[in-house]
Amino acid sequence: MGNLDKKVDFSIIRYANCWEDSEILLQGLAPKSGSKILSIASAGDNSFSLLTVDPELVVAVDVNLTQLYLVELKKAAIRSLDYDDVLVFLGFHEGTDRLKLFQQLKQELAADVRQYWERHTDTITRGIIHQGKFERYFQLFAKRVLPFIHGKGRVEQLLAPKDESEQIKFYHKKWNTWRWRLFFNIFFSRFVMGKLGRDPQFLKEVGIDVSAYIFKKAEKQLKKTRAQKNPILRYNLTGNFGELLPHYLQPESYHKLKGNLDSLVIRQGFAEQVAREYGQFDSMNLSNIFEYMNKSLFTETAEKLIQLLADRGRMGYWNLMVPRRISGIFPSEVRYLNKFSQQLTEDDHGFFYNQFIVEQK
Repeated sequence: MGNLDKKVDFSIIRYANCWEDSEILLQGLAPKSGSKILSIASAGDNSFSLLTVDPELVVAVDVNLTQLYLVELKKAAIRSLDYDDVLVFLGFHEGTDRLKLFQQLKQELAADVRQYWERHTDTITRGIIHQGKFERYFQLFAKRVLPFIHGKGRVEQLLAPKDESEQIKFYHKKWNTWRWRLFFNIFFSRFVMGKLGRDPQFLKEVGIDVSAYIFKKAEKQLKKTRAQKNPILRYNLTGNFGELLPHYLQPESYHKLKGNLDSLVIRQGFAEQVAREYGQFDSMNLSNIFEYMNKSLFTETAEKLIQLLADRGRMGYWNLMVPRRISGIFPSEVRYLNKFSQQLTEDDHGFFYNQFIVEQK
């Protein structure tokens, strides 16, 4: 990724959760039992979800070693703890015994990972899913900014069950006030997001009005009944997931992936470099890594990844605010599944993404 790894602070947890929809990822890639899958690790959630298909191998890769320490910790928790204790330990449910749970699982961790978390027990006690830079950004919005716009009761009214016409009416009559528009546009501006949420380097290739773009995407979601069951939106507005667990922690997914943990390999490095060590992959979850690359680096990286994709293999990735499509550069190598991608984008709980793209070799 060029000099990105030198300019971005990789000593912190940037994302404590994956803010991409695992369910549309699984639909898009349609990985089969016994397949080999390459997955951008980030916070590990999507890589864990991919274990539910009984793969031979999932290689979770990230340039940020701290993110991999997080994935290792989640993996050890899933392996060692009871389901209810996992939800407490990670921070989905309240609990006061997180350090005691850490003592139970830490022997599962390699020495360097264990030493890292022994130095960061405060992160564990506060619930690790709330401790990434991006999560703290959402927490700040939900707990410090949103109360100036809408009270807790109104937020719950927005997310309460109702039909679509009532949802649309509520948005226009009760939610979309001048305060909402003003504070939203300030808080989700390029400057504030770069300072508090993501990183200015991650927005370097963005050529649009950031806050206007995100407002438009949020407005579309808030007028849908899907908003009521969207875990990502709920976290954005309340600072917690409530009862809306991410895919990998839903009971039917969790018990399946727990039996497949040995198929997960966690590696540091760039995706195209690490992947070479494992031969060809049937599926690739590429997150939104192309968002951060200039066109030249995108072309170079895409070409290497295509060579590592098996015949009829699929790759899935998201565009946020920077348009990138591999089949637009290598149309004879991969085919864009246009209508399928559009449908999955429409269903995406990660409502702020512009496109989810599925391409097949």
